[in-house]
Amino acid sequence: MTATATRRAPKLRTEQPGWFERRRRKAIVAQRPGSLVYAFLAVVLVAGVLPLYWSFLIGSGDSSTIADQNLSWIPAGNFIANALKVMNDPAVNFWLATLNSIIVSTTVAVAVVLFSSLAGYAFAKLRFRGSKVLLVFVIATTAVPTQLAVVPLFIAMSNLGWSGNIGAVILPGLASAFGVFWMTQYMSGALPDELIEAARVDGASMIRTFWSIALPSARPAAAMLGLFIFIMTWTNFFWPFIVLGPTDPTLPVALQELQASHFVDYSIVLAGALLATVPLFILFVFAGRQLVAGIMQGAVKG
Repeated sequence: MTATATRRAPKLRTEQPGWFERRRRKAIVAQRPGSLVYAFLAVVLVAGVLPLYWSFLIGSGDSSTIADQNLSWIPAGNFIANALKVMNDPAVNFWLATLNSIIVSTTVAVAVVLFSSLAGYAFAKLRFRGSKVLLVFVIATTAVPTQLAVVPLFIAMSNLGWSGNIGAVILPGLASAFGVFWMTQYMSGALPDELIEAARVDGASMIRTFWSIALPSARPAAAMLGLFIFIMTWTNFFWPFIVLGPTDPTLPVALQELQASHFVDYSIVLAGALLATVPLFILFVFAGRQLVAGIMQGAVKG
């Protein structure tokens, strides 16, 4: 009987890995998305690309293109000419407006990520009196419409002498209640208390612990927040249109001049609108992989 058990043992060892491998392959196949998921993603992709293609279609035509009843889905050859008209229009100040938008969006995005990470770390990992009440108050400010603060904010900027200056657009956007809530929720679950305690035991200060431990751990959330704030600031029109003048505008305010006349050439307007989205496409090309890699890295670590 001992000899029989000895002969069967190698057979069991060779069959066991094959059983686990079959189970693993079945689990992988079960997790793959089906045809309905791909069909839904295709519809979402078409819905997102179609407005851009329509803008390019009109922007590549002339002033009579939008009124054409037999509009072709093949673009005409006037897009470069229309884009050059937008860039060289003295009333638009395209290059100055683009530079202002880059400065404003980058400064606001970096400041919001830094301040939101600091506040999120404090609310999530530090224990101090009134922290929950203060966090609720910060979140409650998101329910206040932006329009209610326009008049006092404009008076404050005028008293500072910043009316017509891009500093009046940068200063109100340096902090974000949504960013504080976002980073607080992420750090509460993704940053272990034991890691912070180990850093403090090793002699790291509070700022050192935040900079070396908390901020790298929150990189996926910080990247997502920075991208979201950059796009929101880049496309913001309401407050810059109120506080900035035509001599120092951001890009959305400058493109508004394309519709200021009685006759609106929509081929020029949509060509300018597409030009305004080019920096966002470039941002996604360079930051998209970093963003996805950071999210996947955080998921694996979690």
